[in-house]
Amino acid sequence: MTAILARELRSYFQTPTGYIFMGLFLLLTGFFFTMGNLMTGSSYYTSFLGSILFLYLFAVPLLTMRLLSEERRQRTDQLLLTSPITITDIVLGKFFAALVVYLLTLVVTVLYALVIGIFGDLAVWEAVGGYIGFMLLGSSFIAVGVLVSAVSENQVSAAFFTFFALLLIWFISSIKGVVPQDLVSGTIFAAGLVIAIGLFFYLNTKSWIAAGAVGIIGAIAIVVLHFIDPTIFEGLIVETIDWFSLIDRFDSFTLGLLKLEETVFYLSFTSVFLFVTVRVIEKRRWA
Repeated sequence: MTAILARELRSYFQTPTGYIFMGLFLLLTGFFFTMGNLMTGSSYYTSFLGSILFLYLFAVPLLTMRLLSEERRQRTDQLLLTSPITITDIVLGKFFAALVVYLLTLVVTVLYALVIGIFGDLAVWEAVGGYIGFMLLGSSFIAVGVLVSAVSENQVSAAFFTFFALLLIWFISSIKGVVPQDLVSGTIFAAGLVIAIGLFFYLNTKSWIAAGAVGIIGAIAIVVLHFIDPTIFEGLIVETIDWFSLIDRFDSFTLGLLKLEETVFYLSFTSVFLFVTVRVIEKRRWA
């Protein structure tokens, strides 16, 4: 993994990608800090952190678009797939390379907090919580970008689809108010999830037996849960949407509240997307 990590880090700074990402991110954050804090004389630093969240929609696709899609376009992925290194090491090496570049850029913005601390009244723990939240949120977004890059044919399509995937995650919490929360809708949604999981197993194993077994087990579980406690299915759609609601969980960090459940959520979200990425590439390796 370290070899992949070092290779990708060199690639970021031997090509314009790393410099463009860092330059644009720092330029825009500097602009928001100047307009929101320096020009107004405000020491409310968390407002600055909240105002730059939307930059992720543009910054992360730029950072992750070439990680795996460019290997596929240049056919160099065949060298990686036939090398003795594991797929997990490849994915983790590329993920951590993007994360390191992201964190290096984020560290520079700490200078803004120091300016507030010297010339104003900085809420230290809120700023610390905000940066921890940024690290966790950024890792989740980068994991999404890595997965999209793995299934894309070129950098442009990877950046395009990553942007829209992150945009969907951004606005997904607003969907909760319009989705049904009744028992029937929840049951149908659960059945749809079982079918989707069965299809995932089939696409990865090419075995209708494995997919059918998943479907049967899922159907039995739905029936049993209906007898035990049917209210489980009420609001199931909303609870599923909540799992993808990354932005809502960031708010507690900007208040200086470091909640274990929120931290575990972000780490779990990142791990799931990296695991799916490994499975996608593993399937291509044996195809």
